[in-house]
Amino acid sequence: MSSPVVTQPAAGSYGTNVQTGEWSTGLCSCFSDLLVCAIGCCCPIALSCYTAHKYGENCCLGCLPGGSTAMRTHMRLTYGIQGTIINDALMTCCCGTFEVCRMAREIRIRNGEV
Repeated sequence: MSSPVVTQPAAGSYGTNVQTGEWSTGLCSCFSDLLVCAIGCCCPIALSCYTAHKYGENCCLGCLPGGSTAMRTHMRLTYGIQGTIINDALMTCCCGTFEVCRMAREIRIRNGEV
């Protein structure tokens, strides 16, 4: 009788983290995806529209007041990431560009683009 084979992810690889209920990258992990970092620094509105489009929403969602909060809440619930709506609102209000960068990275990681 053979033993089951258990594999471990490679060091430094991204995971979807659905099991742990956490984001795949940290809030200040901008340099883990230089394209997202560059777009976020130069034109955060364009990155927000890109993120909404890649997430399957109308790209105008990124330009609407509260649009990033709504997208973050929906993304968090869809991906099983722990948190609250008030936390979503505070993160997008106080750390807007960093949070939009994190959401863009999350989508790119989960779509296998990174």
